[in-house]
Amino acid sequence: MLEPFDVAPRIAGLLAHFDDLSRAHAAVLKAKQQVDLLTPLVADCDKHAALVDSAAELRLCREALKPWFSSQKRTLLDVRLETLRDNYGNESAKVERLEERKAEQQTKERDLRLTIAQSGGDRIAQIEADIQRQQTEQNKRKKNADRYDDLRLSLGLLQVANREELLTQQQGCAQRRAADAEREAALQNELTERSVEMLEGRKDHQLLADEVKSLRARRSNIDLFYIKLRTDLCQALGLREDSMPFAGELLQVHDDARDWEGAAERVLHSFALSLLVPDAHYAKVAQWVDDTHLKGRLVYYRVRDNLRIERPQLHAQSLARKIAIKPDSLFYTWLEVEVARRFDYACCTTQEQFRAEPKAITRAGQIKAGGERHEKDDRHRLDDRSRYVLGWSNAAKLAVLEGKMRVLEARLGDLGAQIGALEKEQKTIRERQQALAKLEEFQDYSDLDWQANAREIARLRDERAALEAASDVLALLTRQLKELEEELGATEKQLLDQRDKRSKTEQKISDAQNLRREAEALMAQASEGFAQQVQRLGALQQEMQGTQALTVESCDAREREMRDGLQARIDGEDGRARRVLEKIIDAMRSFSTRFPVETQELDVSVGSAAEYRSLLQRLVADDLPRFEADFKRSLNENTIREVANFSSQLNKERATIHERIERINQSLTQIDYNPGRFITLELQTTTDAEVRDFQTELRTCLDGALGGDAGAGQDSQYSEAKFLQVKHIIERLRGREGQTEQDRRWTAKVTDVRNWFVFAASERWREDQREHEHYSDSGGKSGGQKEKLAYTILAASLAYQFGLAWGETRSKSFRFVVIDEAFGRGSDESAQYGLQLFEKLNLQLLIVTPLQKIHIIEPFVSSVGFVHNFEGRDSRLRNLSIEAYREEKGRVGSDPRS
Repeated sequence: MLEPFDVAPRIAGLLAHFDDLSRAHAAVLKAKQQVDLLTPLVADCDKHAALVDSAAELRLCREALKPWFSSQKRTLLDVRLETLRDNYGNESAKVERLEERKAEQQTKERDLRLTIAQSGGDRIAQIEADIQRQQTEQNKRKKNADRYDDLRLSLGLLQVANREELLTQQQGCAQRRAADAEREAALQNELTERSVEMLEGRKDHQLLADEVKSLRARRSNIDLFYIKLRTDLCQALGLREDSMPFAGELLQVHDDARDWEGAAERVLHSFALSLLVPDAHYAKVAQWVDDTHLKGRLVYYRVRDNLRIERPQLHAQSLARKIAIKPDSLFYTWLEVEVARRFDYACCTTQEQFRAEPKAITRAGQIKAGGERHEKDDRHRLDDRSRYVLGWSNAAKLAVLEGKMRVLEARLGDLGAQIGALEKEQKTIRERQQALAKLEEFQDYSDLDWQANAREIARLRDERAALEAASDVLALLTRQLKELEEELGATEKQLLDQRDKRSKTEQKISDAQNLRREAEALMAQASEGFAQQVQRLGALQQEMQGTQALTVESCDAREREMRDGLQARIDGEDGRARRVLEKIIDAMRSFSTRFPVETQELDVSVGSAAEYRSLLQRLVADDLPRFEADFKRSLNENTIREVANFSSQLNKERATIHERIERINQSLTQIDYNPGRFITLELQTTTDAEVRDFQTELRTCLDGALGGDAGAGQDSQYSEAKFLQVKHIIERLRGREGQTEQDRRWTAKVTDVRNWFVFAASERWREDQREHEHYSDSGGKSGGQKEKLAYTILAASLAYQFGLAWGETRSKSFRFVVIDEAFGRGSDESAQYGLQLFEKLNLQLLIVTPLQKIHIIEPFVSSVGFVHNFEGRDSRLRNLSIEAYREEKGRVGSDPRS
């Protein structure tokens, strides 16, 4: 009754449009991925540039510290000098007043001494002079003794009590000095050796550091000297470095031949360090090399354009077969031939094979050429990766060199500790030698014997006391003289102190003037950009040292503190810049690996930051908007419209089914299913989950997509959501990988609109349309009832199919119906009911049925075709009119032998 609709062309069109949409979507995703990768990369490039600039500015500030603090010191010194000059004037006035007082007191002293002498005091005066002389000598000897004790104690020597002990001690000191001199010479030799070793180690460390730094910024394993040489050449000639690679940058040992890597590196070492010069650059390169002192050795090859090359036949175990050439290199063909021609060594695993081959190599690196010449160069270890130069990845070499750096740093640390210990011991010996030398100055014991002077002074004082007791006048004069001497002594002391104070002030003035001249000299050494650094230095000083008061004496310490602080910041900025640079290089390498076409002209270095930024800007400003516009246009103008057409076609088919069922129902009203009742068909929406989900997904794809201006104002999230909705349906219509058969059945099911409905039949009273009984699936009905219902619907469908009206006769219309064994198992009543319906419709029937049902069909047919199979070998057909059939049937029935 309801034939399936042909949806295959619609599905094919939908798939074709979606393929175009998928390509547009892939272009958008690729551009977005590139933007997502480039955005942090460019931000890191900007961050790296800012860190480098910040470190450079801090270095300028560090270099300007000396003149900056010198300027501040000069200002402080100017203030100090003004104060010192005022102090010097005041102190000079005090000295003049004390000198006048001293002169007056000396005059009084002379007069008083004359009076005492006239009164018999000459002996007392002589005693006083002797006491003074003895005190001077005592002070001298006491000072020598104190100095001697300090030296003796520092050397751990005992105190001496006489000349003999002093002589013995001096002899021991001489022996000790000789032993120390010998030890100092040995220390100096050892210190020189360690210092030379330290100097060489630092040079080696710097070379390693430079090499590691260079390797981190590139991919190849070529030594830094050759990289710098190529950089100088390319900068001088205005050429790109990647236009002239070293052979080693384009060659590496195959992964499955790593056991031959050491031997290959040794054989190809010189060739790997050869520069490959394109024919177009040859003349300029040759001229530059000729005009330049290279400070080393350079080999380069002229690689001609369109050179006819014949590839040699390689040995089956040739070393050349183990060498990989970078696939995308412009020099691939030239290198392939050169490697084959130069390094066709048979790789021998046994000495027998090695001796038999004319040109061979062993894993240990022994080379045989020309059948006669043999060479094995073991100046360096075969597995020393720090000397490897082949390959376009330097991770292994970098790891080895970093390991060497760590070992060397540890060695330098040990050397530093050894040198420090040697210098400390050397300093101790030198201090001891100085003490011994000073101790040897005391050769005479009397220079140390101050106790003898003390005894003589005591005797003289006793004598003076006896003389003074002999005369009262003399005693009075003596007391007056003593008092005057005390006053004069106090004045002299004050004068001495004041003169010393003035001298110190004068020395301070001289020192300040010298410091000021030094500060001005340092200020004169300031660089041209010093003025621009002043404001920055002021801010940094405030930030790092706060409000600490600056003095002349603290300037140098504050400068060192600030220098250390700036250096720490510089080291921090440099460290952050290095980490950011490593992140940039990794990001560039990852980006170039994912997108080789877009980066074939870009270097993996921070020098290419501008090119990566330009690429990002082009993507954001041009490519991505254009790709998104193409995607939206393809989505809205093609795919969504095709989905809409597909949905519209399915809806038309649904409407057609409604229309057909309506027309069938019109026919069913003409048939009496039971006396006074008829059958009508009812359509109900299916509850099948797959069909309903498909209908929902189809509606979702079209929601908001077919307005007056489809897609206008849509954002990328909307378009992406629509794409994913359509993609989900398309993938199932096309058939997902691993679920093709399941999706094929699903497609056939959900696109067959007949499956969108559940059909039921309602038996109604003709008089008032009341429902008598409802048939949803014929469940619970007898066989006869089911057959009757089926015949009723079949008759109505045939009436609809042939466009028949009940009771209408069309003599010349063709209304042919074939019924094949339809009445074989049914009841006679149902069969008769069906045939009566077909008769009312004037259908032309061809009924195929077993013999036992002939009596049911007989009243409704005009001729009979009898088919008989004789013994299962052949079939025969006999045509009879219904009258002939009945006549023969009667005859056979009356003959008992039939």
